[in-house]
Amino acid sequence: QKKKLLEELGGNRLPYLTPADADFHQLWKTKYSKLIFRKSDTVPEELHHVVKKGFLTLREHGCFFQDLVRIKGKDFLTPVSRILIGNPGCTYKYLNTRLFTVPWPTEGYDIKYCSPQIHDACKALIRLNDYLHIEAVKTLQGQNLFETKEIKDPAVMDREQSFATSLMEQGSVSKDQRNVCVPEDDSISLKNRTSYNLTLLNYMDPLQMLYLKQEPYFGMGNMAVSWHHDENLLQRSTVAVYSYSCEDSAVEEGNKQELKGRDPAVWHVGLKVAWDIETPGLAMPLHQGDFYLMLDDLNVTHQHCVLAGSSPRFSSTHRVADCSRGTLEYIFGQCELALQNLQTDSDSKALSLKSLENAVVKQVEEIHNEVEFEWLRQFWFQGKRYLKCTDWWLKPMAKLEEFWRKMEIMTSLVLSEVRKEEQIEEQRNEIISCLLLVLKERQKLRKEWAAR
Repeated sequence: QKKKLLEELGGNRLPYLTPADADFHQLWKTKYSKLIFRKSDTVPEELHHVVKKGFLTLREHGCFFQDLVRIKGKDFLTPVSRILIGNPGCTYKYLNTRLFTVPWPTEGYDIKYCSPQIHDACKALIRLNDYLHIEAVKTLQGQNLFETKEIKDPAVMDREQSFATSLMEQGSVSKDQRNVCVPEDDSISLKNRTSYNLTLLNYMDPLQMLYLKQEPYFGMGNMAVSWHHDENLLQRSTVAVYSYSCEDSAVEEGNKQELKGRDPAVWHVGLKVAWDIETPGLAMPLHQGDFYLMLDDLNVTHQHCVLAGSSPRFSSTHRVADCSRGTLEYIFGQCELALQNLQTDSDSKALSLKSLENAVVKQVEEIHNEVEFEWLRQFWFQGKRYLKCTDWWLKPMAKLEEFWRKMEIMTSLVLSEVRKEEQIEEQRNEIISCLLLVLKERQKLRKEWAAR
């Protein structure tokens, strides 16, 4: 799709707008209205302080890591260094790489951090998470009020539309709207779509990078993160991004210059309508302590990138990750389901299988693969680096390894049954057919991981 789009452009650049352009706000209202931007002075100063301290603490302790991601069968190191912080037992997967949360302080969990400073940093991030959750709920409540179709008076609609426009431009909600009443079902939906369960922290110093990709469609300059949709999110959930660039006086002075296009010294978030060569793009400057919200389906209908400035920058990207298959609770449940087919003789202690039904055997072997390749290998490939922060994951990983060993035994028991002479040929062939695809996949993946 990218190649086709570039061919259609024929070497020409698409236009893009910044806040300095006259048509910027009109474009924002019509094509990018689900992007909500808030300046740093709307955030409590004390929260800025603790979050900044947390960022610097994690950097000083060497807790930011470049991820080795897999794209089209090849491994690439990300230009940006990252760390995942969030609910205990949660994971987040992108570009075939599973990240494991450094758990933030959570009631009911015994979490030991490598230092009190790292504990305080994680505590600062959960405070920021709570703040952004409240801001996202208020914003969505405000939008629901404006978008109601019950009011039919055009004059009233015009006034509300004008007020909605003001909200978009100012990035704030009045006190009267903060307690706006919405239907119960909508309230539940708003909570689900804004209850961030983790944040992916990013750090990059552009001056330490030998090479950064150039933005290909608009000529926006150096990219820290290429055009993409965020993966693995709850449908229509809000993404909140807090930005903290380490600006100095020279950079701030450069921001005052009137330049054509974006100021290359300043970090920006770029947005475009997905696979669209007609609508101009947007480049929004990100100064120290600014944050923005991507509401509803914006992450699906649009793509975004991060345009590098000249100073180091941290960001905290709060997400409602789709954890239906990405929590310890889920994978332990899968293991328990698989091990229901394993039984131990009360006298001899010998292990055997309760059932050789195709569906049962296939389910067990698929769970076997999931445990090995989606969890154990992913963790020991990159997850162990988080030991710089906490050893919280070691116990659950040891438990998963024990489950995996039992599933290895179960595979051997199936193969032993197949080899028995008294096994009916038709039944043997059915079991072999059932096993073959799963075992071939296991062999292929083991070779790939060994090569990595």
